[in-house]
Amino acid sequence: MEAPRLVASDVDGTLLGPDHTVSARTVRVVGRVVAAGVPFVLVTGRPPRWIPPVAAQLGVVRYAVCGNGAVLYDVEADRIVSARTLGVDDLERVAAAVAEALPGATIGVERVGSVAEDDHFVAEPTYEHAWPGVGPPTEARHLLLGRPAVKMLVRHREIGSDAMLAALEPLVGDSVDLTFSHPGGLIEVAAAGVTKATGLAEVAALYGVAQAETVAFGDMPNDLAMLRWAGHGVAMGNAHPEVAAAADEVTATHGDNGVALVLERWF
Repeated sequence: MEAPRLVASDVDGTLLGPDHTVSARTVRVVGRVVAAGVPFVLVTGRPPRWIPPVAAQLGVVRYAVCGNGAVLYDVEADRIVSARTLGVDDLERVAAAVAEALPGATIGVERVGSVAEDDHFVAEPTYEHAWPGVGPPTEARHLLLGRPAVKMLVRHREIGSDAMLAALEPLVGDSVDLTFSHPGGLIEVAAAGVTKATGLAEVAALYGVAQAETVAFGDMPNDLAMLRWAGHGVAMGNAHPEVAAAADEVTATHGDNGVALVLERWF
């Protein structure tokens, strides 16, 4: 493709290296991207509050699509632009499916109001976070399900994410969107039709950029819709097999400057 007019990148396993930082080489090329008038957008499963430390490493990010497409966050203004939530009925329906298909699984929810006041993750007391060192506030399951949320997380310590997805999908159908970004027993649930592709499309519309003029990078199944939507979808060398098969191109791993290697063709 010709030089893109919009560049989108997943964060973990894609933009960030194994040390959880952006390499100096990637920082330099992203700087050239933005200097050329091309927006660079973060598109991630992370909530807005986990974005500023990443954006600060780049210094040139205006928008971040968070929660796998559910939230559009203005990084510069520290403001939620839009949010698409799971309603109480959605949460209760998925929780019932989890109880049937995945006995022993626990649940958490991500709620977003404003970044300063009501952006937080709450989980059942027995929920074990997939990321070490993170201890979420806890609530009983009936309280978790009693308010809308931008994302539900389903955790099982003894079943892989692929198997969890296969067990849940037949029970929920297309009433919600199921995906995962962590292989070790974690499913992420968004409202029906909400994916990274819909979030990126919202940003592209803000900039007046066509779908075909977009390049996107990712590594896990929650990136699939985005890579298929983009004019050029790039999977990392460390990508999940399904993601690598669906991409237009496979670059080097996140530890070997895979994002930079592609962007350096044009910038």
